[in-house]
Amino acid sequence: MAVTGTIVDATHGKQPDGVRHDADGDTHGWLRVDPPFQDLLNQGNMTDEGGNLVFEIVCKFTPPTQADAKPACSSYKSAIKIPPIGSHVTIVGSYVRDTNHAKWMEIHPVTSITVIP
Repeated sequence: MAVTGTIVDATHGKQPDGVRHDADGDTHGWLRVDPPFQDLLNQGNMTDEGGNLVFEIVCKFTPPTQADAKPACSSYKSAIKIPPIGSHVTIVGSYVRDTNHAKWMEIHPVTSITVIP
């Protein structure tokens, strides 16, 4: 799925790239979706993710510190670049529901991010 929106800071100023650096090596970023994509958000996105769609780039931060993620990232590191906070982008990837947390919706894995001029 391709979705457009603006990258916002998911770390509240703790990371300069605006994405959480998860122990499994993935990003945990936020996309403030454009109006046509508002229906992609659910209650978990609203209550736990600031009303944003989560996007995860797998194996971006290697090596991961989470033991069970080390084999998956041992021979792969994502080359997808994270545009600066405030960038208007198109993110392409699989649209899924995270079943481990607040059941928010996310793009995971991200296959591309393109800045919209």
